[in-house]
Amino acid sequence: MSDLRGRHGGAAMAVTFETRGAAVIVRPSGDVDLSGSPTLRQELRRVQAGAPGRLVIDLAGVPYMDSSGVATLVEAMQVARRADTKLVLCGLQDKVRSIFEIARLDTVFAIVADVDAAIAG
Repeated sequence: MSDLRGRHGGAAMAVTFETRGAAVIVRPSGDVDLSGSPTLRQELRRVQAGAPGRLVIDLAGVPYMDSSGVATLVEAMQVARRADTKLVLCGLQDKVRSIFEIARLDTVFAIVADVDAAIAG
């Protein structure tokens, strides 16, 4: 199933990842805030250096995100566009989804319900 798995980060923020075919799925867990976003940024940069065909960021384990977390995802989107990688967000909890809607980033990012939809689409 997956040929790449890992877990990094401290107690407040952890990031797991796996590959499925040409897709890399990144699963942050915990708040993506000023203290957690550097961990996510580091892991996204590392994954994106491998130039995956599709990058899925599963935010189901993220109950809260502040502007530094949003900035981290915007940066990842810019890197993905330059590398011709499709970036898809999925599993957004209501609080996180509302941040994207208020900032109108739901029109910029591809956002789907779950990992299966992100891989299929």
